[in-house]
Amino acid sequence: MATATPATLLRATSFTSGRRSFTSVKPSSPKLLVTCRAQKQAHEEVLPSAVTRRLAVTLLAGAAAVSSKVAPADAAYGEAANVFGAPKKNTDFITYSGEGFKILIPAKWNPSKEVEYPGQVLRYEDNFDGNSNVSVMVTPTDKKNITDFGSPQEFLSQVDYLLGKQAYSGKTASEGGFDTNAVATAALLESGNPVVNGKQYYTLSVLTRTADGDEGGKHQLISATVSDGKLYVCKAQAGDKRWFKGARKFVESAASSFNVA
Repeated sequence: MATATPATLLRATSFTSGRRSFTSVKPSSPKLLVTCRAQKQAHEEVLPSAVTRRLAVTLLAGAAAVSSKVAPADAAYGEAANVFGAPKKNTDFITYSGEGFKILIPAKWNPSKEVEYPGQVLRYEDNFDGNSNVSVMVTPTDKKNITDFGSPQEFLSQVDYLLGKQAYSGKTASEGGFDTNAVATAALLESGNPVVNGKQYYTLSVLTRTADGDEGGKHQLISATVSDGKLYVCKAQAGDKRWFKGARKFVESAASSFNVA
């Protein structure tokens, strides 16, 4: 029902003082105000307050349950957001724990029964290419430290059997970059002497080539250290062609992961 009552209307005027704007309200001439009041219909039902509180609690509990199940999509700059749970693990390698050492082995490489070197305790090779492989050798030594073998180059000369021996013993001319009567050559590309967990290591990168041009040569990475009267040597290798087609990642990772306790 609508009723009319006299009232005084207010008139607003604006003015500016300095940097601020103000609004003042002044009474205007009396006019009639029309007030509308709604009549509650007899058939309307009022929702009890208890039901209202119960509904609010239920909605809040449901929202909390949903929010607790949603994992944050954390992501570093340049990475995709993780919206499907825990981050994926690196499945390219498996950890091999040997007696006194650990190493990462390419997951698609298989164990090999071939024994190439003295003291060999491990050998894995690529499923499709035996030239891509990794070996670990453990032999007794009277040296207290890897530096007792001399420089990295001098150490390499004492374990050159790791690079393979020349099978041909006949006479040849000096051609194709090989010396006279030589059908194999080795070039030391890089060497280092890092200290890992207090142990001195020698690391060497060697490229060997043979006159038959097999694989265009072989990249051979060697990591060695001395611990408790034993010489630990890891050698990982791949043919030159496969090296540049993706094998490098696996060979370098295996050699650099070699760690002696």
